[in-house]
Amino acid sequence: MVEKKEVVRELLIPLDKVLFLTKEQTESCVEMWEVMEAVEWAFAQKGKGSVQMPAKNYVFFDKYDGDFRVMPAYLEETDMAGVKIVNVHPKNRELFKLPSVMAVVLMMDPRNGLIYSIMNGTHLTALRTGASGGIAIKYLARKNSEIMGLVGAGIQARTQLEAAFHAMHLRKCFVYDIVKAAAESFKEKMEKKLEVEIVVVDEPRKAVEKVDVLATVTPARSPVVKDEWIGKGTHINAIGADAPGKQELESTLLKRAKIVIDDWEQAIHSGEVNVPLLKGIIKENAIYAELGDIIVGKKLGRENDDEITIFDSTGLAIQDVSTGWVIYQKARRNKIGTWLQIV
Repeated sequence: MVEKKEVVRELLIPLDKVLFLTKEQTESCVEMWEVMEAVEWAFAQKGKGSVQMPAKNYVFFDKYDGDFRVMPAYLEETDMAGVKIVNVHPKNRELFKLPSVMAVVLMMDPRNGLIYSIMNGTHLTALRTGASGGIAIKYLARKNSEIMGLVGAGIQARTQLEAAFHAMHLRKCFVYDIVKAAAESFKEKMEKKLEVEIVVVDEPRKAVEKVDVLATVTPARSPVVKDEWIGKGTHINAIGADAPGKQELESTLLKRAKIVIDDWEQAIHSGEVNVPLLKGIIKENAIYAELGDIIVGKKLGRENDDEITIFDSTGLAIQDVSTGWVIYQKARRNKIGTWLQIV
């Protein structure tokens, strides 16, 4: 269970200015371990029922194969509030040389509704998603886990690996990507950053079999991981399914796993469980718990070394707001960013 702690407003929020932070500035303000701490605390608040967080709303640009989502949240005990607007356009790299995921986070003062910070949320999104995977490893993976597998080698894969490095005794990682050059680039960058052995493999099965922890980070709409590849005791972070119709894991795998989700409404609508539920392969009672319930002790996490555990991550606004608060405070202390007059 996460320890109780108080969040103190170290720096008063100005009543007439907003702090603007670029992508480079947000990146300079925060480390993965800080994000993991903030996100775990946010999940605990959700487990205690101390947050307001409507499910994310989607606007679909079907003819452009893209969408954007609006994600508001209020963490009541800590007085953190805000909203993230984030897009997903898988063809952006190819067509526009832009990231496939881009985001902006607006932090709001609950006392008066004032927007006190506007920050680039692209790196923040990758960090907080990785952080949730690391927290899931902490509570759901076997304690002696050393070997990780990754299916997908994009930005999200990097933060999944970085969070795993903090959450387990990571010794080796197998990585597969449909674009081999992406996997090779991933290996080069992440071996230097983390000093972990990374092995690029030529088919997804080789990244999946005989690993302790697996993370799937693809935009797939049909399974890329087969049931038969997963051995007893494996923990899986299913990250890629974050919209209706997306699916990375073969549905029958979910029938023999302990399924933990981040949020009921979002997971059923757009998480890894959305397709198996729609097809009737599993029922809602197959879902064991929300991660926040495990963190605060309402439910047990891993109960034995043979369990297959799955964390179905859709991405929550409370993760964005809690991470945004850390970034804002560090930016203030280090005099980073540009103040804009808004009132």
